[in-house]
Amino acid sequence: MKKILAIILALTMIAALCACGGGAPAASGSAGSGGSASSGSGQAGSSGGELAGTYDITVWCPDNEVELRKAMIEEFNKTNTDGIVFNATVENVGEGEAATQLITDVEAGADLYNFASDQFARLVQANALAKLGSKAAEIVKEGNSPAAVDAVTIGGEMYAYPLTDNGFFMYYDKSVIPEDAVGSMDKIIEACEAAQKYLAFDVGSGWYLSAYFFGAGCVSQWSTDAEGHWNVNDDFNSDKGLIAMKGLNKLQASPFFLSKSGAAEFDAGAAVVMSGLWDAGAAKDILGDNLGAAPLPSFTVDGKDYQLKPFMGYKFIGVKTQTDAVKAAALHRLAQYLTSEEAQLQRFEAVTWAPVNVNAAAADAVKANPVIAADMLQQQCCTAQGQVNDGWWNLAAALSATAKESGDEAAYKAALQTYADGLEKLKNLREGLIFVGAWNGWNNADEADTYILTGDGDVKSLTIEVPESDYMGGRIVNIGSWETGMGAAQVKTGADLIDVAAGGDDNNIVFVNPGTYTVSIDTASGEISITAG
Repeated sequence: MKKILAIILALTMIAALCACGGGAPAASGSAGSGGSASSGSGQAGSSGGELAGTYDITVWCPDNEVELRKAMIEEFNKTNTDGIVFNATVENVGEGEAATQLITDVEAGADLYNFASDQFARLVQANALAKLGSKAAEIVKEGNSPAAVDAVTIGGEMYAYPLTDNGFFMYYDKSVIPEDAVGSMDKIIEACEAAQKYLAFDVGSGWYLSAYFFGAGCVSQWSTDAEGHWNVNDDFNSDKGLIAMKGLNKLQASPFFLSKSGAAEFDAGAAVVMSGLWDAGAAKDILGDNLGAAPLPSFTVDGKDYQLKPFMGYKFIGVKTQTDAVKAAALHRLAQYLTSEEAQLQRFEAVTWAPVNVNAAAADAVKANPVIAADMLQQQCCTAQGQVNDGWWNLAAALSATAKESGDEAAYKAALQTYADGLEKLKNLREGLIFVGAWNGWNNADEADTYILTGDGDVKSLTIEVPESDYMGGRIVNIGSWETGMGAAQVKTGADLIDVAAGGDDNNIVFVNPGTYTVSIDTASGEISITAG
């Protein structure tokens, strides 16, 4: 889940089509993917409009939605008035995994897929998301909450369909935690200790831990300049950050604290679990009528209360860029259907996901659900999550260990200074692609810019000297990151110059011989070409 660079705790996110479930068909070439309409892989029929035909597509969604997604697509096939029929292969690929796979190989990725907001900028950069046309964008704007609309918009353009929010709150066992304790971390810890039950809060993760810093009043807002260099407004290294560290120490000092997350912890003796809507069904199965849900509590430091403020992001459905404009238009029609008011209500009933469609969110059944109610209350006290630098997560997570191991303020200040020093290094990184490997000691920051791929337009290139070594391999990643590796599988020209098998599961580009090579990547298609000399 979770986890994004531009930590833009401020940045949040195809075709010109009609509303789902009816209306006139879209005009030729209006799918948002560019080009003119053609029959392509959609075998156009003579009735039902210009989108009529059967389309073979691949769809990715998380495991708990696979069967529902299949049923929804079948219903779309039966009810749409455009003559569209999708022969869909629906596969279990979660939001985080989907983004990584798409960025690694856009061509091999699903036509329609779920993803989380922290992956948004990466997917746009990889040209893995088809931009919405004006009519589709108006449908999204009219139907969904303003925050959800902002979340799918970047640079004034929309690139996805809002599906649900993506944050966390508190689940608790009502037989252990009294109602008058749910708003106070001190009282919750006291109740857990009295009952010898655990409090599960994964503050070893930067995503969860940051709620303490934002609750203490800290900010961490990132942006990039025109050249891709990072700017940051971050004050974790401050008196407010010290408050957060003290709060984290107090939490972790309890013998009944667990740095874990997930409803399964209720089966392991927990009375409180900090998690999100993805755990609603499992929590209900375990606790039954004893299931309680509430926004995160406040924590107390030096006699003053501070309200925890967790990250809040979103989950979306994206349409992969297509070469066939007719197929693209049909896919956008399906995406609208899958994120409509009716579909969001179906998803709420099946997997307890909170609707972001304003009409669905106002439904009596939604408002009466205690878990959804807790989630919606949490949205009123949270920190908007944008694209977050991969390196930031480890910097933030390291603060948890110091807070646990020491109650010494000097140690806290030293840890916060180390964090701040790490931020300075991240600031000096640029957004872009770097070819790391044996030739540069696997340095994915490379402050000297020696191995960064450059070029105007979609094609970025680099000429390197590959030295003789035991392992003459590497791969292309986003600067400062390891998550978006692009390697041997994407080499379409010059494959004879590399040893594909030697790249293994890491998909590394391993050169057969030392020498001078020019490596280029077409960021629009994801294809890599290699030439010698």
